[in-house]
Amino acid sequence: MKSIIDTIIGNEKVSDDIMEKLRSHVQVKRVAKGDILLRENEKASRSFYVQKGLLRSYVIDKKGKEHIFSFAPEDWVISDIASQMQHTPSRLFIDAIEDSEIEIFDRYVFEKSALISINPSSANVQKLFRRISAMQDRIIMLISATALERYQDFEKTYPNIIQRVPQKMIASYLGITPEALSKIRGEYARNK
Repeated sequence: MKSIIDTIIGNEKVSDDIMEKLRSHVQVKRVAKGDILLRENEKASRSFYVQKGLLRSYVIDKKGKEHIFSFAPEDWVISDIASQMQHTPSRLFIDAIEDSEIEIFDRYVFEKSALISINPSSANVQKLFRRISAMQDRIIMLISATALERYQDFEKTYPNIIQRVPQKMIASYLGITPEALSKIRGEYARNK
């Protein structure tokens, strides 16, 4: 099964000793659907790489309404990076939407080890940058696009999870009601 270490190292040549040291900083864990990995106001010191399953991050507003920030299917990383970078309490919750197999790692694992030199143009590092780019695009989309455009972007960003995620979670992610999502899906299907 693919690991976060494989994703970051890519095709770089790394000795077995170094690989073993890196792996010692990564915890593999099975989590059940509904398990909460991070709660609001906790210090976010860990990131989660999804080997199998599906995670999500979300906030709960003052009225108790959930707003989904992102999904993390297989081969994605999810965390509250802002909390880690700024050493502030997390604003996000992270939980499992499906029974999942994940890797838990400290964002400093590669800095602390100072064992490897990664080529920043490697395909795997570029894949991680694309994920960050997808989050930036999402923020811009939320402040500037129509609900239909946001749904089309959701389909493009997460093509393999539409059938795995309840409609109310997709609606939350898009910032609309489930009823509005049903209407958009119907119109979209008719116009395809």
